[in-house]
Amino acid sequence: MSHLTESRTERIDIRTSSSVKKLLQQAAAASHKNVSEFLLEHGLQAAQDTLTNRKLFALNDEQWQAFQDALDAPCVEKSRLRRLLTEPSVFE
Repeated sequence: MSHLTESRTERIDIRTSSSVKKLLQQAAAASHKNVSEFLLEHGLQAAQDTLTNRKLFALNDEQWQAFQDALDAPCVEKSRLRRLLTEPSVFE
């Protein structure tokens, strides 16, 4: 079931300035929607984009190959990093 077709039983209240409200009303009217529909549609899209960007990333062929090469490259010993990770912390 789509988020927009689910039964609407929850309410979200927000406070804003009169200038922001007016801008939202103008944008909603230009989109032939009311403010609630406009905010819900664009808020859902922003939420999906935010969450998708945390799970997926897109690379062109050149970037993908560079990524693969970096994963396949042998590990390089970093003595200072090893010391940092093996010595006791000042908090211990």
